[in-house]
Order: sequence, then C-alpha cells, then structure tokens
Amino acid sequence: MESNKYKKIFWVMLVLANAAAIGLIIFLGATRRDFSLNQQKNARLIGESYMTMNNEFYEIISEALNAQVEAKGDRVILRNPALSAERQIEQIEEMLEEDIDVLVITPVDWTSLSEVLKKAKAQGVYIVVVDTNVSDEELADCTITSDNYKAGSIAGEYFLSQCREAKLIIMTHEATKSGQERVQGFIDTISTRESIEIVRKIECEGQAEIAMPKLQEAIDEGVVFDNVFCLNDPTGVGVVAALDDNGILERVDVYGVDAYPDAKALIYADMMKATVAQFPTELGNMAAEVIYKLLDGEEVEKKIMMPVELVTKENVEEFGVDKWQ
Repeated sequence: MESNKYKKIFWVMLVLANAAAIGLIIFLGATRRDFSLNQQKNARLIGESYMTMNNEFYEIISEALNAQVEAKGDRVILRNPALSAERQIEQIEEMLEEDIDVLVITPVDWTSLSEVLKKAKAQGVYIVVVDTNVSDEELADCTITSDNYKAGSIAGEYFLSQCREAKLIIMTHEATKSGQERVQGFIDTISTRESIEIVRKIECEGQAEIAMPKLQEAIDEGVVFDNVFCLNDPTGVGVVAALDDNGILERVDVYGVDAYPDAKALIYADMMKATVAQFPTELGNMAAEVIYKLLDGEEVEKKIMMPVELVTKENVEEFGVDKWQ
C-alpha cells in the first residue's frame, strides 16, 4: 500500500511538472522567434524548423546549435510547425523569403518536403536534416540522425532478456523515418521468438497526449497485453499514465527511446522498464559543426549517424535522472 501511494504521488508530481514545461514550450515555440537581433547586419541567417517544440528533445538540439551560431555572430530564425506538415512547408517558404543561408530541418512528414527543399536548393540554401530523414536525401547537404534502427534493436535485445513470452503493443509514428526505423529494429530483433505476439500497433504521432487516450481505447476494447514498446519516451510517459490510471502498471512493462528525463525518472521508480539514450546536445553540436563547414566551402559527410545506448534501472543514475544526457 505504501509503495502504491508513493507511486501515485510521484506520478501526479511528474504530470504537473511535465504539463507546466510543455505549456511553456508551446508558448515560446508558437511565437515567431528571431534570435540574435542585435548581431551585425552582415550576419549569416540560419533557419530552423523542427517537427514540434512540444518535445524538449528539440529544444535541447536547438539550444546547443544556437549557442554556437550566436558565438559566431550569426542569427537564427526558429519556427514551430507543431506537427503540421502544411504549416512546416509554409514556414520554410517564409524563411526562404527572408533569405536564410542555411535551413536546419526535422520533417513532420518525411515525404512532404521535396518541392520546397528543391526551391531552397535553387536559392543556394544549404540544407541540414537533423534527427529524422527526408525521403529525397539527395536534397540534403547532410543528414544527421541517431542510429534509429539500432535503438530499436538494442531495446529488442533487452526485451528478449526480460521475458520468454509476451503479448505486445507497439506505439508508432509512421510519418517519420526515425519512428519507422526504431519500430522495425525492435520487431526484427524480437521476431525470432515465436512466443512473442504483437497484438496491436497504435499510431500516436510520438506524443504523450495522443498515446494516453489511444492506449485507453485499447484497454477499453479488452485488448490483452503485458508489454508496450514505444517509438519515443514522450509516448512512453503517456502509456505509463494510462496504465497507472487503470491500475495495471505493475503487470505491464514499458520500453522507449530517448532517455527523456521523465522516462529516466520512471525507470528509477520502477514504473518503466528501459529506454535507449539519444544525445540531443551532441546532435545540435554536430549540426553546428556541419553548418560552418558548409558555409566555409568545406566538404561534409552526406550522412552522419550518432551512437545510442541502453538505459535500465541498473545504469540510469549514470545518465542523470533529472536531466538530458
């Protein structure tokens, strides 16, 4: 009883803190932000469009990148498409009208940007894709991602070490290549064991506020399951909330990808099984390094893949429970 009481208090505090953070991010991200307004007039202009700022992961990437851009005396324009592919295209068009020199892009829909990126290339804009691919990779001067297939595979290997049989739900985000690769890496790894059954795949756009009611629908329909793999940790947080609300968290194991601080806190509290760490600061720093090589006329690698690492109860404290790694 005391353990359940602790978990409930922990969860309420976590949700409140997360909601406050998300509210602040939405407020800031929805505005049209132009950093470094006081920089010199001949500064280079870097345009940034991540799929949503309702995810701290992209805030960390942007902060790491912007610190280096501003140190160079250049300027950043950040736009928030808020998971709308149409809005992202419109915002890129607007940035092209403002004569950006470089476009940093994380596509909302990896198949939707070819025409606007062709326009950017024709205008002489360098294109750096971060976190998840675009379908026409030749349009990008450089694509920088985590090893997303390996992230799914690592999670799958740990999953196999924890259970001999399972009824599994997989939470997906089909509009992103990174989401597809993580799920495929996980499925390919566990497929060798016939006693593991995938009972449902649920599209949730990688968002906690979508994952929670979607999983609730499956619970209400009577879907029988004992494990959930989530393409990212915001999804995992939403899944844990739904499970906890229904009193079934203790008999369902949840796996994710990101090593989001909230997810690490859940792992530490035995409310989530494992995640796979991405390193957003390193992604942002690498993007900045590539940008300045391009602006200086240097050659860059067409594709750069960053490492990932498994996080469990055994090593979660090494990654810092209350911060990004």
